[in-house]
Amino acid sequence: MRHGLKGVDTLKITVIGAGYVGLVSGVCFAELGHEVTCIDNVEQKIKQLNQGEVPIYELGLQPLIADNMEKGTLAFSTELASSVKQADVVIIAVGTPSLPNGQANLSYIEQAAKEIGMALSGYTVIVTKSTVPVGTNEKVRAIIAQHTDEEFDVASVPEFLREGTAVMDTMNPDRIIIGTDSQRAEERLIELHHSLTSNIIVTDIRSAEMIKYASNAFLATKISFINEIANICEKVGADVTQVAHGMGYDKRIGSSFLKAGIGYGGSCFPKDTQALIQIAGQMDYDFKLLKSVVEVNREQRLNIIHKLESLLEGLKGRTIAVWGLAFKPETDDVREAPAFEIIAALRERGAFVKAYDPIAAPNFEAQYGSDGIAYCEDAREAAWQADALCILTEWGEFQQVSPSEIQEWLKSPYLIDGRNVYDQDQLAGTQLVYYSVGRPGMNKGMREEVPLLSL
Repeated sequence: MRHGLKGVDTLKITVIGAGYVGLVSGVCFAELGHEVTCIDNVEQKIKQLNQGEVPIYELGLQPLIADNMEKGTLAFSTELASSVKQADVVIIAVGTPSLPNGQANLSYIEQAAKEIGMALSGYTVIVTKSTVPVGTNEKVRAIIAQHTDEEFDVASVPEFLREGTAVMDTMNPDRIIIGTDSQRAEERLIELHHSLTSNIIVTDIRSAEMIKYASNAFLATKISFINEIANICEKVGADVTQVAHGMGYDKRIGSSFLKAGIGYGGSCFPKDTQALIQIAGQMDYDFKLLKSVVEVNREQRLNIIHKLESLLEGLKGRTIAVWGLAFKPETDDVREAPAFEIIAALRERGAFVKAYDPIAAPNFEAQYGSDGIAYCEDAREAAWQADALCILTEWGEFQQVSPSEIQEWLKSPYLIDGRNVYDQDQLAGTQLVYYSVGRPGMNKGMREEVPLLSL
């Protein structure tokens, strides 16, 4: 370490894995003044980064990369060993994708641990930021110890980033969780993070590992819960947006993650809920609540298909427009996006799909292909002469399109709003047959009668 500005130690940090978590974390630590090298074994990705090109779409990331590369605080390389030898802190941020049985694939973690052990030179703190099952950091410690006689400590510092706001979340975290059994590692990691927040919680390693899974499982539960409430609202004539608004004022509940729609997706919630179910199963515990959360999320996506089938009296030969392929706005990430399941269901029923997304279409096409689907250049092209339009991602661009324009573009006036983009005033004066989630009073032309309740 060397002494930096205002007496703060400048650390040499090696980040292994230049995906969402590793790249954003590394760039932000460089912005704080540390000397950071991001390592990845995908040569093309490192080449792109060294040329100033960012392989992911993340708001505010590109200028930070350019600025810190120019200042010399940020570098990218495929050479793990030489960077680890110089590091005060090594951050493991490689992927832990789901195996077919839902368990986390730890092969990348284990390989990184082996290579770190072979390269260590002097005391180093090894930090696991990847989301890993409880007990993984103990395995990491054992693997490293097999390949080195150098001093080191292992700590768990889980990330809580939201794609689309990952830079802001890193620089302004709600809290930092540090799981370690070493006072020396604790002091170094507090020094690394203290300028970001005073909300630093130090726990044992296993508790830190569990905090990450428990947090994501709880948020997924809130989403599935409000979607179940939305489904009941449709049957009893209540408005889920007003229900969620009223609930959110309760400090015990809070307003976040109470937006009804077509369910969660992305790289975290689907993977982490399945992994936690597996962790519980390995301990002979049946996590019934979380299993239901996953099932509700799966079924919620198919409500769109049921509505379309009802409106169009079958989907065979129909052309369906889809706006939004990313799992959420402001990202090009399509991992576990609802669009995959919905488009697959449309195709199975014989429909042709015209799809548009401002950013994520290339990633979606790379995974899904182009059989029975046309990728369009703009929202108008996708909706033009389609039998119905489905909104699957609430991009701001879509909110700027008026329902009257949509009516002009469509062949038939059917709009399925899976993200509750539009309100009553915007729909006024149109002849659209409109369906939203959990807002029966908003739905136009759906011919759904709300039964009287008997008490």
